[in-house]
Amino acid sequence: MSDSRGRQTSDQPPHGGGTRPGPRPPEDPEPRGGILMGRPFGVPIYVTPSWFIIAALITWVFGGQLDRVLPELGGARYLVAFSFAVAFYGSVLIHELAHTLVALRYKLGVRRIQLQFFGGVSEIENEAERPWREFWLAFVGPLLSLVLGGVFYLALQAVELSTVPGVLLTGLMVSNLVVAAFNLLPGLPLDGGRMLRAVVWAITGRPMTGTVAAAWAGRVLAVAVLIGLPLISSARELDRSRTDTLIDAVLAAVLAAIIWNGATGALRNARLKEVLPGLRLRDLARRAVEVTADTPLGEAMRRAHEAQAGAVVVVDGRGEPIALVRESAVRAVPEHRRPWVAVGPLARDLEPGLRLSADLAGEDLLRAVRATPAGEYLVVEEDGRVYGVAALSDIEQRLTAAVTGR
Repeated sequence: MSDSRGRQTSDQPPHGGGTRPGPRPPEDPEPRGGILMGRPFGVPIYVTPSWFIIAALITWVFGGQLDRVLPELGGARYLVAFSFAVAFYGSVLIHELAHTLVALRYKLGVRRIQLQFFGGVSEIENEAERPWREFWLAFVGPLLSLVLGGVFYLALQAVELSTVPGVLLTGLMVSNLVVAAFNLLPGLPLDGGRMLRAVVWAITGRPMTGTVAAAWAGRVLAVAVLIGLPLISSARELDRSRTDTLIDAVLAAVLAAIIWNGATGALRNARLKEVLPGLRLRDLARRAVEVTADTPLGEAMRRAHEAQAGAVVVVDGRGEPIALVRESAVRAVPEHRRPWVAVGPLARDLEPGLRLSADLAGEDLLRAVRATPAGEYLVVEEDGRVYGVAALSDIEQRLTAAVTGR
């Protein structure tokens, strides 16, 4: 026990097209992620609160455009604009369901689908085992967006452009084509980045090489978005107001940050996947000393120091471990009070999930930790003998060091 002197694909692509595969660090095994809208194919779909912000923004912007195109609508133009926002995110959902169906077809598992500020993301639990599967899994989303753009174009031929249906269909056609084109850009976390990763993987035979190439392409893309989008908007409309220019700059910055963070997260996830097999609980466990519940904390710390141990286990009269002294509780006790405070009140009773086999490693270890969140775990041999105590902080530090190279 350390004395006070001496704890992951988000990649969240904008406007659909996101997949977030790979192992995750310890966390809640079943996060909600917003308002549950349904479970098609057994996959929960959540709408995050941030969606309402983008829906309001789309309603405001599109409503203002409708005032120029269909001035006779009056205030009803905002209802039409909101209908467009809902229909557009319906298209995004179809885009994400395409990813989901392919992932289920390949038995990769899908944790959930989220509709959020800049689109949607499908959280796929496992990586594709072959590059061509990775390529198809990524490509099917933009492909569906292209198909939807074509469907809306065909429907547009049957209506007048200067009507509400014409305006809505035009908006949906253009938005789906933009979604498809944007997500095909070759940089993580976009679908085009996953396609680039698959191609490099197929050529080199190394998935990590593909991830590095696609992640750096994503970072370059983020910088291009940050600088290029405001310049393009200014060049197209020379009479833009300062407010419009500021909004474009803010949106470009947010979008660039999402792409940059997504690319970085994908790279971190890939490194995590590489180092996970070498993460063994036996190597992470601290030596522990055993004391009874009425032992003063100061005495327990003295014994731990003499034994060069980093943890304290509370045992009963028969010597069976019954609790683990919490490191956070020890740090909260001033040193001058430690001779007068027993370790019992500072310990957490041993629940079944707090006993982990010393042979746990890799994803099995992370899965066990996620199942029972705690600061410390008792590490035992197959015959039940105490091997040591594993601290969650040690596991997190080892993962962080391996992923960041520090």
